[in-house]
Amino acid sequence: MNIIPFQSLACPLDGDPLLLDGTSWRCGAGHTFDVARQGYTHLLPVQKKRSLDPGDSKAMILARQRFLNAGHYQPIAAEVNRLTLADLPASAGHACLDAGCGEGYYLRQLVAERGHEEAMALVGLDISKAAILSATRQAGTDNSQQPNWLVGSNANLPVLAATLDRVLCVFGFPVYAEFARVLKPGGRLVQVDAGPDHLRELREIIYPELKPERKQDPAAPDNFVRVATDTLRYNLDLNEAGPVADLLAMTPHLYRAKAEGREKAAALDSLAVTVDVRLTTFQRVHSR
Repeated sequence: MNIIPFQSLACPLDGDPLLLDGTSWRCGAGHTFDVARQGYTHLLPVQKKRSLDPGDSKAMILARQRFLNAGHYQPIAAEVNRLTLADLPASAGHACLDAGCGEGYYLRQLVAERGHEEAMALVGLDISKAAILSATRQAGTDNSQQPNWLVGSNANLPVLAATLDRVLCVFGFPVYAEFARVLKPGGRLVQVDAGPDHLRELREIIYPELKPERKQDPAAPDNFVRVATDTLRYNLDLNEAGPVADLLAMTPHLYRAKAEGREKAAALDSLAVTVDVRLTTFQRVHSR
């Protein structure tokens, strides 16, 4: 895949276009955001933070990095790639945002996709600075073939309206109004959520009882129509204690489970677990 620059960033303070001037992004009002030496740009104003250090912790990010780089979720990445690249409109260049990209695994898998010659601008955004730092470290030293890494929030995407062909939200927190704003008419949102049996074996160990499953296939959000819902399900055998611990640490279950449940999980030296995910593709409708 040929990675091209993304030039449609918006100032997170006033929404005006940002223009790259050397190693800084500037808007017409003079707001300036420097590109850090690691290659990312911080576009989350302090007044829009809910905490001093929002997002996933460093421990959670490192656990996810080890687990994903071991290939345990590679089938999910392959499906995300397929849905992202399907039915792209004829264009000299496309643009894709991973909203809540974490440490960048799914964008790296998209960059590595073989057999596709599309020119595409890639943007990875996460509210966690530690996650974006991890993403930049793993993406390589060739800046011309790197996504544009941003610290920012899904609730206030620093992207100009109607400039994206694809938005990815993989196990993330969707903000549909913002996704609709930044997508071009006809652009698509690829959303990945846990299915009813996802990690069931782990959840049965750490929780006294499982909550009733959420309703599947909810209605399409405003300004979107559902294109398709795909289900991916496979068995995953974790044969060492390390990957089991990483799987728990990279999910919210670590913090939701009580001490007794965490202790049971910590005692595991292997685990056979079900991966069950729902991949939903929504299309941005044309404005009337």
